[in-house]
Order: sequence, then structure tokens, then C-alpha cells
Amino acid sequence: MKNPSPFGSNCFNGSFGSLVFDLWCSIFLAFLGGSPSPRQQVGSCVGNKLSVNEEYMEAFRTKSYIDIWSKVQDQLRTCTTSEVEKSSPLSPFQSYARLSDFLLEPRQEILIELIENSHLHHLLIDYFDGSLEACRICELLLHRINQTRNNYCIIQRIMNLTKTLPAEYCDYTDDQCRIIFRELDSFATLDNPLSDTSPVQFRLLHERYGLMLKQLTLKRRRIIRRGRLIRLSKNGAGLSLVIACGALAVATLVLAVHTLIGIVAAPGILTFSVAFMKKKLKSARIGLKTSKLARLEAQLDAAAKGVFILNRDFDTISRLVVRLHDEIEHGKAIARMCLRSQKRQILEVVVKDFETHESCFLEQLGELEEHVYLSFLTINRARRLVIQEIMVHPQ
Repeated sequence: MKNPSPFGSNCFNGSFGSLVFDLWCSIFLAFLGGSPSPRQQVGSCVGNKLSVNEEYMEAFRTKSYIDIWSKVQDQLRTCTTSEVEKSSPLSPFQSYARLSDFLLEPRQEILIELIENSHLHHLLIDYFDGSLEACRICELLLHRINQTRNNYCIIQRIMNLTKTLPAEYCDYTDDQCRIIFRELDSFATLDNPLSDTSPVQFRLLHERYGLMLKQLTLKRRRIIRRGRLIRLSKNGAGLSLVIACGALAVATLVLAVHTLIGIVAAPGILTFSVAFMKKKLKSARIGLKTSKLARLEAQLDAAAKGVFILNRDFDTISRLVVRLHDEIEHGKAIARMCLRSQKRQILEVVVKDFETHESCFLEQLGELEEHVYLSFLTINRARRLVIQEIMVHPQ
């Protein structure tokens, strides 16, 4: 049995594929619509798990992921913590324009120009606003992750210091103990970098994206129903035209035989021809309207898919943030307990617990960071797909 985390919760072991594996299996079984045998379930689940893990690891080898990672790391190295804190809050999550200026695709200024010139549907504009906010949340999280890693350097300094001291804590000098206690105090008094990203804020974000997805889906369904009605009307008009053409052909044949009667009936034929042309024009207008609805439906469909994936991503990120936030809080609580006791026996236990679970804590931190980078890729990919539908099918 593995030792429990010194921070009060179990460490998360394994790759992210294990985290999303259950979701993928449930979706897969839902599409099957039946209950496979136990052996089929085992074989299918093992195959799916391997596939998910392979796709997850492959995502980190793509050029897009490496490019975003390099840009963020370069920017974080040139951006001090004091400069980051000067950014003004635009939402419950602070906004850091430094990263979004060169990570978000397409650029916001290009998107604003496109919105002004294309007369986009208001739901598409809401989608782009939501994706911009998501990008800014990712910026905030990356800065918070970087700050968390910097804060944890204090704990690493303590562990490195104890490695140079005698093996028994009872052999430590008073000065050496004071140095360790001072480092623990500096760690315990630091603010939790993830405190600004509370579960309530993620819940509000989830509700906003859920409402946006519902609106996009309902609008798309209405457009589909409207398109079907128009097509039925168009088919009915087409049938009427066929009948009218047949009647006109018969009338022409009869009039060719009876020329005199044709001269007398000329005004009636002229009236019929005018009515025939009006029906053709109406049919053309119906076709144009159907084409516009199809273009809008494709754009709304791309936006709805982007919102769905984005909402799922942030559900996962919120769980990772909450877990890591709790780990930090418990670590600070243990440090404060050690400071209150000022006993070397307690100090020994606390430091050894930090040493034992260092890799687990850093793994959780790295997992959250990786998922934020993947969310950047998801945001940009979804925005590009919507833009592609707009450019191919402009309003």
C-alpha cells in the first residue's frame, strides 16, 4: 500500500489517459447501443485505453504543442512576478494580455475586423468572446503554475540543506534548525497561487459555456427544421412547374393545329407565361435562402463543437486545480504545525514527508500545466474551424 500524501490527499498516478478513459468508454458503449460480453468489454477497454494513451502522448510531440510551449516559456522567463500582478482584472480571473497577444489564433484585432465586415450571427460573436476568456484563464493558470513552482523551491532548498547535514536530526545545531524553521516559515506565509481560481468561478464558467452550447444547439436545430420546410416547399413548387410545363406543351401542340384559335387565346398564353416566370423566380429565391441557412448551420455547428470540447477541457482543469490547491494548503498547514511545535522530531517527520512525496507533487503540477497547454491548442483549433466555415461560407 502506498503512503498517503503528506498534504492530506492521495497522489494521482498514471497518465492523463486514465483520467479520460472512463469517459471515452462510456461514449463508445453508448454508440454501440448494446451490452457486449465481459470478454469483449475487457478487450475493447484495453484497446481503447492504449489508443487514448498513445493519442495523449502524441499530442505532446506535435509542432503546435512545442511551439506554444516554447513561446510561453520564453515569455515567462522575461516576465517578472511583480509585472504580472500589475495586470488589471477583467473578470473573476485576471487577464494577462502578454500571452494572448501572440498565442490566440486568429489574433483578436483580425477577428474584430472580420466581425465588422461579415455581419456574423450574435451567437458566433458570443462564442469568440467565450474562447477569448478561456484563453485568458489559461494565461492566468500558467502564471499561477509558474508561481507555485517558484514557491516550492523553498521546500526543495530545505531538502537539499538536510542532505548536507548529519543524518540524525538530534545532531543538528541550533543555528541549522533556525535556518530550516525560517525557510518553513517563509513557505507557510506565502499565499496559495491557486486561491484565485476557486471552484465557484469554474462552476460559473461551466454554466456560461453550458448555456452557450444550449443556445447554439437550439438555433442550429431550428435552422435545420426551417431548411427542411423550405426544401419541401421547393419540391412542391418544382412539381407544380413540371405539371405547368406539361400543360403548356399540350396547349402549344393544340394551338399549332388550330392557329386561329391560338391567335384568339394569345392573351391567355401570355398571362400563363408570366405566371410561369414568377414561379421560377420564386424557386430561385427559395434556393438562395436554403443556401444561406446551410451556411449558417455549418458555422453554428462548428462553434457548438468548439464550446462542447472547451467545456469538457475546463471541467478536467477545474478538478486538477482543486486537487493541487488542496495539496498546497495541506503542505502549508503541516509547515505551520512544525513551526508551532519547534520540535526536532516533528521537523524530521515533516521534511521526510516532503522528500517522499516531492515527485508526486511535481507530477500533479506538471499534469495541470500540460493540460493547460493542450487547452490552448483546443481553443485555437476550434476557432480556426469556425473561421474556416465563415470564410468558405460567408454571411
